[in-house]
Amino acid sequence: MISTTDFRNNMKIEYEGALYVIVEFQHVNPGNLRAFVRTKMKNMKTGQLLERTFRSGDKFEMPDVEEKQMQFLYKSGDECCFMDTETYEQIFIKEDVLGEGKNFLQENVVVTVMLHNNIPIDVTLPIFVEMKIIKTEPGYRGDTATGASKQAAIETGAVLQVPLFINEGDMIKIDTRTGEYVERVK
Repeated sequence: MISTTDFRNNMKIEYEGALYVIVEFQHVNPGNLRAFVRTKMKNMKTGQLLERTFRSGDKFEMPDVEEKQMQFLYKSGDECCFMDTETYEQIFIKEDVLGEGKNFLQENVVVTVMLHNNIPIDVTLPIFVEMKIIKTEPGYRGDTATGASKQAAIETGAVLQVPLFINEGDMIKIDTRTGEYVERVK
């Protein structure tokens, strides 16, 4: 059991049958009244923010959450196949669990999969990935100072904004958290 006195940011709790992560909390002790805790929580499945006030000392169920390192193998329809790097067990995860991360999945990349009651609920990719540009307008020498950008398609089919000097065949580094270009890789 988890008490409100144990609350920390990014702590996971089970509340009303759903898994939540604590985004923000504040312990309040109003003089001679009973202490309470104001909490902002995010539903791990829907992403909905929930604000609740709990009495100090309220207890919550400890969620059955496990994080595993898994390797992406291949995509089959709207599901992606991942392999546990320790047990070599394979599982399929629907693309909607991956969110925007599906645009940056490359074969053999190792990700962190969060399981709740042995059901995948979140996939965390490496912060940076390197991808090859497969389609874009030709770049021009000297187009580095203006800060202008153009669209480019990467090898997974996703389209993002890149500087004008990037050409087809160039390798670029992408921040998977924002989906933005970081730098050209030599």
